[in-house]
Amino acid sequence: MDLSLLERTPDLVDWGSLSLITALIITSKGLELSGVFNRLAPRLVEGANGSSRRLLLLLLPTIALSSALAMNDTAMLVFIPLVVVLSELSGMDKARAVTLSAIAANVGSALTPIGNPQNIIIWREYGLSFLAFVRGMLPFVLIWLTLLLAFVILSPYETLSIRSLPPVAFRRDLFVVSTSLLALNIYLGETGRHELSIALTLLAFLLLERDVLLSFDWVLVLTFAFIFIDFNEFSALLLKAGFSLPTEGAGLVLASAGLSQLISNVPATVVFLGSKPAWLPLALGVNVGGTGTVVGSLANLIAVRIARVSLRDFHRYSIAYFAVSIALMIAILRI
Repeated sequence: MDLSLLERTPDLVDWGSLSLITALIITSKGLELSGVFNRLAPRLVEGANGSSRRLLLLLLPTIALSSALAMNDTAMLVFIPLVVVLSELSGMDKARAVTLSAIAANVGSALTPIGNPQNIIIWREYGLSFLAFVRGMLPFVLIWLTLLLAFVILSPYETLSIRSLPPVAFRRDLFVVSTSLLALNIYLGETGRHELSIALTLLAFLLLERDVLLSFDWVLVLTFAFIFIDFNEFSALLLKAGFSLPTEGAGLVLASAGLSQLISNVPATVVFLGSKPAWLPLALGVNVGGTGTVVGSLANLIAVRIARVSLRDFHRYSIAYFAVSIALMIAILRI
């Protein structure tokens, strides 16, 4: 066993990013358990007036906005069960609805530094302000969202006959605690006090809403820790071997999006950070990379697992969207 690697292991973990990621995921769990998203969704269904196209045009932007505020993984855990129920009750194409919902979660989460783990890592690594990150990503997120809605508009028309859905309890106290912690964690992340964010988040839920901590998937924290260890080491080996990674422009977008298809977008982010690339092309690449294969983003895996959609059906829609969106990105960046 390489003892030097064992000695370096703690240094390979970005403890600040890991602390902030953990705090935000726990806070997202609080928002999920509050019932706020499930309370909103039936109102969207009522506004669909029996059209699957209209329903998706209402639902997908809602998923995108939720992902920007409470992470794409949380949005999938909240909305995919609803999408499955709606599909079963109304005859809507489940595979299409689930895949487009996963794309919406990945697109929406790209907007903010707290929307997904790769953005948190980039946000912290480059010392960006919250608004600077949003300003950089906003034009591209709008393009991706417009493209997604175009996919919906061009899809076959389906008439729905939706039955009433069971009522969902709304826990106002948990919602207030979670939104307050979300705002606090954004502030602490922007001011560089990442370790304080996890300490205060754990303390608040321990004292006020302990069930959030009991239902949280702590394996996720270990997963992200191992991602930092494995792919920081992998990045260092590439650089040591003289392997040159693109660091700017369309080449960086294409390379990081492509690598995301193979090892997922969070590990791809860690790999590219070793070469100190420009932050915006990297963020664009790893975020659009989440809309391709099921491996591209953890949100995709969650959606497929919950909905039990076949990989063939998922990729029938996701690969088409990814191909068009990446072509648009390359064309824009080369203008």
